[in-house]
Amino acid sequence: MLEISFAKPELPKSGVLVLPLAEGAAPAGHAAALDKALDGGLARALEAAEFKGKKGSQAALLAPKGYKRVLVLGTGKPGAARMAEALGGAIAAALTRESEAAVLAEDFTPDQAAQIGFGARLRAYRFDKYRTTQKEDEKLKLRHLTILTPEPRKAEAAYKQLAAVAQGVELTRDLVSEPANTLYPAEFAERIEELKKLGLKVEVFDEDELKKLGFGSMLAVAQGSARPARMAVLQWLGAPGHEDSKKTRKPKEPLVFVGKGVTFDTGGISLKPAAGMEDMKWDMAGAGAVVGLMAALAARKAKLDVVGLVGLVENMPSGSATRPGDVVKSYSGQTIEIINTDAEGRLVLADVLHYAQSRFAPKAMIDLATLTGAIIVGLGHEYAGLFSNDDDLAAKLAAAGAAVDEKLWRMPLAAPGESYDKELASAIADVKNVGGGRAGGSITAAQFLQRFVNGKPWAHLDIAGMAWASKDSAVAPKGATGFGVRLLDRFVHDNFEA
Repeated sequence: MLEISFAKPELPKSGVLVLPLAEGAAPAGHAAALDKALDGGLARALEAAEFKGKKGSQAALLAPKGYKRVLVLGTGKPGAARMAEALGGAIAAALTRESEAAVLAEDFTPDQAAQIGFGARLRAYRFDKYRTTQKEDEKLKLRHLTILTPEPRKAEAAYKQLAAVAQGVELTRDLVSEPANTLYPAEFAERIEELKKLGLKVEVFDEDELKKLGFGSMLAVAQGSARPARMAVLQWLGAPGHEDSKKTRKPKEPLVFVGKGVTFDTGGISLKPAAGMEDMKWDMAGAGAVVGLMAALAARKAKLDVVGLVGLVENMPSGSATRPGDVVKSYSGQTIEIINTDAEGRLVLADVLHYAQSRFAPKAMIDLATLTGAIIVGLGHEYAGLFSNDDDLAAKLAAAGAAVDEKLWRMPLAAPGESYDKELASAIADVKNVGGGRAGGSITAAQFLQRFVNGKPWAHLDIAGMAWASKDSAVAPKGATGFGVRLLDRFVHDNFEA
């Protein structure tokens, strides 16, 4: 983990120094003083590199008078959205071979200085747990970044909140990165229980308890695996005025977040093709995001009541596996004809969503799931799909996503019994788990979930295209992205804590 600290602006006498410079700007303040100390060497280097301050541009001075390196980074046009956060990411990406550095941020506000640290920490993430033969020059060395800002105490206070969110993102990335032989339902549940140290209430339901509850839909997915199912319920009771009863009271009209946690998805009897099946270790990214979000909210002591629920299963083919054509009874009482065992995530969410609203009477429910490949066909890897029965909820989620660059695109959702919903009609049960064909697959999947919501304000985020990245982005290295944690933390903050 990258350590971030803040100090008053002062030119360090040695080491690595980073100078941010906006488009069209000239070195000023301490940067101008450095240029003078270098006999104009900084200005000459910028001129030689034709450096104009454009976003993503760089110019470097190697070993100038005591410094190991001076790196100038362009921040683009002044006032650009998320400029400081992107700068932090660029710093972390550029300094992987350095162990520590200082950033001269004297023209940045305390909040912007904190965002530099936040972006750097997110971008410096690595999952190297299982690497044993890495060469030294392949390892990330950056361990400490000092941000030089006029108001370091204010910056540090702002960063403290952001660091809690970073902790949640890192937890989600860790979970999504784990291979399925080490992160299976029981192990996932054990890791969730470790979050009690943050002040979260945690309950774990084993397979026998889920059978007693009547989770027939979710358990139909799990029955082909030697790894038994689990459901975890996490509660953060942070609503103001109830501190004395926090350990004993029940959440009052909480926000509820539900995550699909299929720790590995072979497709079951409806077996997937072999090519790319290894990616299905991250079919639990929705559950990972819910767990990371709950950890972030607890770490920053969010001032509201929130509940997170995750259904944890492994979908495997075996002699005990669910067959296409089987009919199961869900927790809601509705019967489901299972046409395709690879449409399993919705079977998990059906039971957990209905249980969540029955037990907690939420003001709103939001589920996250790597639910369909169809959403990737429609939106690629730029947007997650947003389905909702409530326009206000959808608008607030989309605004939060835009604010943190975890973008959502609103998709159609029909009223029960209309258009897309009709495709789920079964000849022998209340509903079947897939529509009539491949067309509109992400929509009919959302229609299926809506049948277990009963009119509560609800949104479904299909994050199949966003949970894993094949290339680096501004604040995330390739691999698990942690998508959803920042989005939902911002949604909570802007609409329920402001």
